[in-house]
Formats: sequence, structure tokens, C-alpha cells
Amino acid sequence: MRRAVALVVVLAVILVTVVAVGLSFQGGGGSGDDRPAGRPTPSPTTPPPPSVTAAPRAELADLYSQRIDWQPCESNADHECGILTVPVDYAEPRGESIDLALLRVPATGERLGSMVVNPGGPGAPGTSYAAAAGQVFREPLRQHFDVVGFDPRGVGRSAPVDCLSDAELDAYLAADPTPDTAAERADYRESVLTFGAQCVEESGPVVGHVTTVEAARDMDVLRSALGEETLTYFGASYGTKLGATYAELFPERVGRFVLDGAVDVSLDSRGLSLEQATGFETALRAYVQNCLDSTDNCFLGDSVDEGLATISGLLDSIEDEPLPAGDRDLTVGNAFYGIITPLYNRDYWFLLSTALASALDGEGAALLQLADAYASRNADGSYLDNSVEANYSINCLDDPASVPFARVPSLFAQFEEASPTFGRVFAWGMTTCRGVAVTSTEEPLRVRGEGAAPILVLGTTRDPATPLKWAVALAEQLESGVLVERDGDGHTAYNAGNECIDRVVEDYLIEEAVPDDGTRC
Repeated sequence: MRRAVALVVVLAVILVTVVAVGLSFQGGGGSGDDRPAGRPTPSPTTPPPPSVTAAPRAELADLYSQRIDWQPCESNADHECGILTVPVDYAEPRGESIDLALLRVPATGERLGSMVVNPGGPGAPGTSYAAAAGQVFREPLRQHFDVVGFDPRGVGRSAPVDCLSDAELDAYLAADPTPDTAAERADYRESVLTFGAQCVEESGPVVGHVTTVEAARDMDVLRSALGEETLTYFGASYGTKLGATYAELFPERVGRFVLDGAVDVSLDSRGLSLEQATGFETALRAYVQNCLDSTDNCFLGDSVDEGLATISGLLDSIEDEPLPAGDRDLTVGNAFYGIITPLYNRDYWFLLSTALASALDGEGAALLQLADAYASRNADGSYLDNSVEANYSINCLDDPASVPFARVPSLFAQFEEASPTFGRVFAWGMTTCRGVAVTSTEEPLRVRGEGAAPILVLGTTRDPATPLKWAVALAEQLESGVLVERDGDGHTAYNAGNECIDRVVEDYLIEEAVPDDGTRC
């Protein structure tokens, strides 16, 4: 189970056709094939002033002197692609290196500078997020900023970690997330323990250096290569943890920062999982209530509790007998992902209704396609990116804490109180990192960002993945945090139909107008 998932890219660029038997998806915007026509080489440009390229340590000077040779991307000539070279291990900056994939969408009007963006996950490619700028960011930001995305180390096309074959990943996602029998628990245990071992076997040394701290160090090298004195940054979901980590490491380099759908970086893995379970339960209840309010005869039942019971009953029946879904079957694991995916965006609740109604009639294709969208699975069985494997690798390197398999049942009461519908899924998710086979060389940080410029922290009242209380906490933890709340549904606040939020964010990024702490929209 991903601890802080962002489906911002998937849901922002998806094109949906509702058909009688289910849903048909076609991705738009970013592509995993975006790359320059040839390997970029440093281009002769006028060097930026020393204040921009000054390295934190003398041995990093060569890294900070890089310039990016932007080339038209193969998939879209209006986008520019490039690479940035960083060390595998910052403790040995002259040792083995990797290339980070970059994508830039140039400003359409009076340019103010570069805005680096990250969609979260962890494990979602930032190049796809930038490529989807037309859907993700409104015109005022696109007019004034080059939108620059990078695939963090281990993600997308930046020395991607690899753990499972496509068929193995299919099986992993389809597996029962709440094993009940001895045989199911043995299979679950084997799956968890082999995942991490295969990541090491297939990925090489980079899998031990994909922490958030190292990604934040990469982001400062990128700032220098972009020629920016300070970093302008927009991070969503896990991207807020990345941004907050950057603010702790490089507070003097913080420019205008927006952290949307904030993560409470002080919580341990159990606290994060419990509160995220609560968030998804809250979002599911809001979805059922909307069904009741929108029709005289909600197909789920006559009350919220009846609707939740219908969904739980459906999951139980699928666990007993998977549903046909074209040439595949919808398992209970797939069904779980299919249900939570549309909860990230209220605009896609109708997809959940279509898929649930179809599943209740015995057809699983629509719910399976939503699950495929969650995992970036293509119709041909391949995967658009390595987001599932990167998510595991980054999360478990940042925090390898886990619960022994035999202790999971002792967590049921606490997790079911947080989420009667999904509690046991989240409880079993506490074992995920039992298979981690590498150890981070980075020390944990206490994030304060002392000395940083004002940082905008956004939270949404019924956000399923990053509860509002996380934004409140992060704004308090950051010395210069400024909290802005959106009253609404779905994951993240900006460009979600709230004009008040959008204007606050755009005035801050474009005009440096800092709103009052505690602003509510």
C-alpha cells in the first residue's frame, strides 16, 4: 500500500469514454518516451554569477557548474528535454554517477523564471507532470514560468529501480491485501519478503540511494543548472515532503514554494497509515453521501452506512470469486485499487459509480481499468513507468520500520476504528518494508526550514490521501510555513475548481503576495 500516493498526473490527463461494458482510458500529456533526440551535451552559454553556482562543498563544484542542453523532445517538439548528472552517493561525489531525466515546458508569456514541479508518489515521474502542465497548471503560471519536471533518482527514466517483471507486478497488485487463511498469509509473506530482494538484484547500487534527502540534494544541483539564485517549486502530495526536506537542507535557496496536499513529515509509518486510512474512509463516505444527494434512488443503498456495507459486501464477494473482466479477472486486490483511485478527484466520482454498478452486476472490467490507471498499466500489459516499484523503494529506504507478520491481527481494532472499510488493508500494509534489503546512508532530518522565505502549505478538508491535519502540522513545523485550507473533496487544492485557492497560489508565485496564515477558501 502506498503511504502517500499522488494520482495528480493520471487523473489530470486521462481521457475517459464511458461505454456500456465499462470505461476506456487513453493517457495524454506526458509520455514515458519523452527524451531528446540525442544525448545532450553541455552547451556553451554565458555562465551564471558565482552566487548561483556556489556549491555547498568544494568537492561538488563540478556538479554545480553544469549547464543543461535543452533539446526538442521526441514526443512533443514544443517541450524540451535534457539531463542532469548527479552522483549515486553524495558522500563520494566523484564516484559512480547517474543521469536524471528533465522536461521543460517554456513560459508562454513574460517569463519570471523556472518553476520546478513534483507530483508526488513517491515514484511518479516529474517529466510527465511537467508535460501535462496544460492540464495541471492554469494559464497565469504557464505564462510566467518555465515548468520544469525531473524524474527523481530511481524513478521513470532516471536510473529507474526495477523489482518485478510485468507479469509479477500484475500478480503483486492482484493479490489479496487482507489474507485470511494460513495459505494466503504464507503467500503474502513470501511476496513481501521477495519484493525488496528482487529490487536489489535487478537495480544495482542506486536502490540504496533513492532517499528523499538525496533527491532534495539533486534538486539544488538542478536549481544551479537552471541558473536560478533561489528555487521556485510546486510540490504535490509526497512532493511536499521533498520540498520541506529541501527547505531544511537549503533554507537560503528557498524562493517561492507551494506545498499542496501536504504530508506531516514528523509522523512515523504507523501514524501516517492510520491517518491515511481515516482519510480514505472520509472520502468514501463523502462519495456515498453525494450519491444519495444526487439521486432519489442511489444504487448503493438508502443511507451512507448502507452504501458502505454494499461496497464492503462487493469486496467480500470478489475475494471469494473474482469477476470476469475481458480476458482478465478482477481480484479483490485490483478492486481495492479501483475503488480508491477515483476518490483522488471529485470530478471522477462518476467513474467510480459506473464501475461499482457494473461490478455489482457481475462485470469487473471498469473497476479493473481504474486499478490499471492507479498502477500506470497499459492495455497491452506493459507499464508506463516504474511508479509502484519506485514507491516501495523510496518509502522503505526513508523509513524501513515495519510490523512482523504475526503481529498484524493485533492492529486490526485500531485500524478498523480509523477505517471500517479499508482498515485491514492498511494494517497489513504495515508489513510492506519487511523485505527491504538495503539501508540508507542518510541521517533522518528534523524539518524546520529555519531562515527560509515564506512557504505556502495547502490542505483540503476531505483529502483522502493527505488529510488536512497533515497540512496543519507541516505548516507549524516549518518556521516560515503559511497554511491555506480548501474546503472540498479530492486530493490537493490547486486547480480543483476553487477560484479562491487558485488566486492565492498564483498571486503568491507571480506577485510574491504572501497570504495570511490560516486563510480558508
